[in-house]
Amino acid sequence: MFETEFEFTLPKGYIDNDGNLHRKGVMRLSTAIDEISPLRDPRVKANAAYATIIILARVITRLGAYNEVTPAIVESFFSQDLSYLQDFYRQINGLEEVTPPVLIQN
Repeated sequence: MFETEFEFTLPKGYIDNDGNLHRKGVMRLSTAIDEISPLRDPRVKANAAYATIIILARVITRLGAYNEVTPAIVESFFSQDLSYLQDFYRQINGLEEVTPPVLIQN
């Protein structure tokens, strides 16, 4: 069996309506439906970049005291945290750009 959930710590953290800071969370590996489902959402049809918000809300299974992360929560992330989570998503799902090996010819 392989790992399907990964812990993370946000650089800044999410501040909820009560002023509580949430930095530690868990993200699961994405599935095909996580990538496909947002395409049916009217917010994505109006702005393709919104797909990132929906995908992250689907794959983040815990953030601090929250056991469910909604798109509204992801919308409130600081830019640095959003960028961190996008990178983390690509890393755990094997979507990082792979630099091709350099061939040395003699």
